[in-house]
Amino acid sequence: MIELINVTQHYGVRPVLREINLTIPVGGVTAIVGPNGMGKTTLLGVIAGVLSPQQGEVRIKGLRRRGSVEEELEIRRQVAYLPDKPWLPKNRTGREFLFSVGKLYDIADHRLFDHSDRLLRLFQLEREGDWPIRSFSHGQKKKIALAAALISECPLLLFDEPFGGGLDPAGILALKEVIKRLAKMPGRTIVMTAPDPSLVEELADGIIVLREGRIAAFDTAAGLRKLAGDGGALTDVIGRLTFPEALDAVEDYFEQGPS
Repeated sequence: MIELINVTQHYGVRPVLREINLTIPVGGVTAIVGPNGMGKTTLLGVIAGVLSPQQGEVRIKGLRRRGSVEEELEIRRQVAYLPDKPWLPKNRTGREFLFSVGKLYDIADHRLFDHSDRLLRLFQLEREGDWPIRSFSHGQKKKIALAAALISECPLLLFDEPFGGGLDPAGILALKEVIKRLAKMPGRTIVMTAPDPSLVEELADGIIVLREGRIAAFDTAAGLRKLAGDGGALTDVIGRLTFPEALDAVEDYFEQGPS
């Protein structure tokens, strides 16, 4: 469904993604993990089309991202992208915002009324949904942004750190269950970044591990454990794959005596 072909992305003279070749199949959940600054958000932004790679191309269902106008519009009808820090219309109510996003995706009014009600209830915003977004707490803004992505009913959802941004335990639980259910629906594909691998282990069918702008591995959680030779916590497994010298660095630190 998603193909990246020789994708290279850099900011100025600093390369962030280096000759990425990747195919993400239709269906299920794919998580992108790795240390800070290794290109997770950049990779998702390239897939979403908000960044244009200096080299290579992205194809979604055979259509080239930023190819012809017709191709790009068709892709946009099928893709909803939620950045880590989305822009929100602070003077609109949460319900008005959801309705506006739904209209962009040509969702019928009667479905929008019902779906927005269910989303507000899901994220415990039934009362706050009729308040201006500027009055929302940090976590409530995260919830309304997630609801806006979900109301699009797109077959491809791209989430940048969906479990961050002040999301409370109830919101995390609700989002996990929603992602599990959506991933089982025919043709629905979810790609997300996550700073903490433990948050996505129970959700992800495939996990992409980035290291220094390259794909260090792309496998299931079990496959990554086998690759790293570590049957422990997935966080430790990812640590070994992305920073093999981590434990040596700890030893070096204590050999010199902790400060």
